[in-house]
Amino acid sequence: MKTLVVYYSYSENGDTAQLAKRLADALGADTERLELVTPYPDDYDEVLRVSKNEVENAATPAIRPLAHAVADYDLVAIGTPTWWCSMAPAVLTFMKSTDFSGKTVLPFTTHGGQTGSTVDDIRKNAPGAKVLSGHKFRLDAYGAENHATPDEDIEKWISAVKAFAGK
Repeated sequence: MKTLVVYYSYSENGDTAQLAKRLADALGADTERLELVTPYPDDYDEVLRVSKNEVENAATPAIRPLAHAVADYDLVAIGTPTWWCSMAPAVLTFMKSTDFSGKTVLPFTTHGGQTGSTVDDIRKNAPGAKVLSGHKFRLDAYGAENHATPDEDIEKWISAVKAFAGK
């Protein structure tokens, strides 16, 4: 299966970014980081305020065009941090602006303890797609040594995705 890993991560090297890159490397997949046209403010407290408002209002902030055409892929893995119990707003923008008809979608999310409805929200926003059961990884952006999801579990998931994709 030709695979694209699409993800949003607030920081270039955040947990979701690291997990997406790890999955893409294992699958030999293309990868695409969703980038906002207008980035979030530098002040983290302001980011929290803005992102909470966006999630509560189902906002779809503008994202930069993707370098890869989703239409060219069979499997689209979609990664997002859990923000305010849902997907990051950039992922919602991507979901609402993409035709997933005939695609297989693999949701995965990173969280610090609350998973919310992130995977279900991705499922609802992928009409026409076969959406696989999502995987939720508890990771801690404040200290990688505190990850609640053991690395062995991440490797098992990656191996299962590789087998599904015929890699």
